[in-house]
Amino acid sequence: MMKPAQIRELSMDEMQARISELEEERFRLRFRSATEALNDPLRLRVIRRDIARLKTVLKEQQTKAGTVRAGGR
Repeated sequence: MMKPAQIRELSMDEMQARISELEEERFRLRFRSATEALNDPLRLRVIRRDIARLKTVLKEQQTKAGTVRAGGR
């Protein structure tokens, strides 16, 4: 689990890369959970929450930098 303070130390590119890695891991775990029991089913929750934390801090930094486009995209 990543703490918000740890996340804020990352650059925007590093955060986006970490989000991509976690989304890929979440996809693989969800796919595997459909066919077999997972060793650590709580890992899905941890991944989901880490992605949310990363996206929240990324959005904060983008807002500070003024790089958020109109329309929220």
